[in-house]
Amino acid sequence: MATPQRPIGSGFGARTTAREACAGVDLRGRVAIVTGGYSGLGLETTRALAEAGATVIVPARTPEKARAALAGLANVEQETLDLADPASIDAFAERFLASGRPLHILINNAAIMAAPLMRDARGYEAQFATNHLGHFHLAARLWPALAKANGARVVSLSSIGHRRAPVNLEDPSFERGAYDKWESYGRAKSANALFAVGLDKRGAPHNVRAFAVHPGGIMTDLQRFMPEEEKRAMGWIDEHGRVNDRFKTPEQGAATSVWCAVSPQLAGMGGVYCEDCDVAQAVPADAQTWSGVRPWAIDPDTADRLWALSERMTGVRFEP
Repeated sequence: MATPQRPIGSGFGARTTAREACAGVDLRGRVAIVTGGYSGLGLETTRALAEAGATVIVPARTPEKARAALAGLANVEQETLDLADPASIDAFAERFLASGRPLHILINNAAIMAAPLMRDARGYEAQFATNHLGHFHLAARLWPALAKANGARVVSLSSIGHRRAPVNLEDPSFERGAYDKWESYGRAKSANALFAVGLDKRGAPHNVRAFAVHPGGIMTDLQRFMPEEEKRAMGWIDEHGRVNDRFKTPEQGAATSVWCAVSPQLAGMGGVYCEDCDVAQAVPADAQTWSGVRPWAIDPDTADRLWALSERMTGVRFEP
């Protein structure tokens, strides 16, 4: 039975930290992969899981940057991965599968936001290709290790940015319509949420559950494509560069990812969009709130159609 899209009263909140979200959880013997786990909230996610005893593998497109960020962290292994390069995804997955280890936690954290129009080697628009297609491809290739874990969880980083646009299944790469960086981001984040719906449907019979996460607003390297004047105009920073108080710290931003990955409160659940360390409330399409999940990001029929499109675009069939 599908998990209801409504809060469960977790007892946590917007200012919960990643360490608090996994307090008392023993992850010794567990293996996790965190994409983008060497920067911003990804680094805090890595740190919290590793401190709880998990072996955390951090695949990076920029190994030198990752090496410096991860220096001194116990239980952390560094790998190489470029989510925009299908060959790189295949090679990383093959190396992991060859190790024979089960994969208990996969956190699809890496992302780009509000980027100018860029395309990958296949001609696909970069935000959709990196944020969604790359992670879809990765999860499909890692499926044998997820199934082997007997209780794996996959966490897909979405965003309140999903409210900007539903997925466009007819023109996913802006080949016909005019490109807009925020519409593109909204489409990709809606796709990330729908991926959790689709994966949970297919994974639940194998005890693999999936969750989508809105981490909250956090000022990190994710905003690297945004000029300072745009951040000021949006109220994210003031004229002195100070970050708006409503933004979370990276430690707080990582909390919901960690909670979805390890919390016993979510046992037997999946396929839901979460925020502030709880299941989010489903809200109408025209809701003006800064919280909740819009209907197009959790619709099972749209999730199935996106799944079929993703298989065609990546050439990767997902066969549990």
